[in-house]
Amino acid sequence: MPNRSRDDRLAIDDAPLRLRLQSLVRSFAECRVAVVGDIVADQFVYGEISRVSREAPVLILRHERTETLPGGAANCAMNLAALGAKATLIGAIGDDEAGRKVIDKLSAAGVACDSIIVIKGARTTTKVRILAGRAHAPRQQVIRVDYEGETPMNETSRQLLHANARDVFARSDAIVISDYGYGIVSAEIAQSAQRAMARGIPVVVDSRHRLFEFKGFTSATPNEAEVEDLCRERIAGIRRLEEIGEELRQRLRYRALLITRGGDGMLLLEAERPPLHIPIVGSRDAVDVTGAGDTVIATYTLALACGAPFSDAARLANYAGSVVVMKRGTATVSTEELLTVLAHESTG
Repeated sequence: MPNRSRDDRLAIDDAPLRLRLQSLVRSFAECRVAVVGDIVADQFVYGEISRVSREAPVLILRHERTETLPGGAANCAMNLAALGAKATLIGAIGDDEAGRKVIDKLSAAGVACDSIIVIKGARTTTKVRILAGRAHAPRQQVIRVDYEGETPMNETSRQLLHANARDVFARSDAIVISDYGYGIVSAEIAQSAQRAMARGIPVVVDSRHRLFEFKGFTSATPNEAEVEDLCRERIAGIRRLEEIGEELRQRLRYRALLITRGGDGMLLLEAERPPLHIPIVGSRDAVDVTGAGDTVIATYTLALACGAPFSDAARLANYAGSVVVMKRGTATVSTEELLTVLAHESTG
């Protein structure tokens, strides 16, 4: 692999690239993408700070509203649907109110939910974010409470989940494995995705803690901190990140590895090509990064499914990420928003 890295700073008037990316976005509606992984209910509790409690030195929050949105693998599916793709979600939820609200939101967005199984007696993994503020002031997250754990499934449920995955994979143009560590993505499901990849479709992985268990796929989208955890090294300097990232790509036997770096943009490591540094688009001051990784992997995978090279897919994912981090809560990016930012921002 060439040693020289390449800084992706293309001119704002690079019309061929701009037209190519816009054409990709317009072709998203033709693609069928399967998402398999851990479904999370992202719950946001909003309230106004009214006074200090007499019982303890804490603030009292006057409840205004509670909103439950699809998170985890479900947020990835929501982003795919918002971008016009035919998205199918494979996973499991509990038989509870949070799970029902997630399914309602998914269905309303156009995500196919027939391959989601409901586990009787189980609780849907839920992340509750408390957002507080004074009257007429923006609400800010003050604490998060997680209700989590592996989804308990009997053998019948596991077999049904695997059968659903095999069926959906067979008719998909791409697959996203969205592993948040709650036990849905088994070795059998990973093997089914490997067999589907033999048809030439991309399979992209997002795994918080188990990336080494998903070798031989097309690509993955870890963030810089996850790369450090995987390699058990505190990475100092971009050149060391390039070296460690390339070693990781080779160990995983991926064609490419897209490392997200927050305010420092992205780093794409591709076989037989120099490292590609993609600078951040727009403001460095993100409003909320909740679920931004789901937006990135959804856009990246969708572009690959439409035949884009890794570099173009990464650039589009960078644009999509720049839009979603300026929204509060678990959010998505639409084709219209992506086309708008492409029309007005530099294609670098």
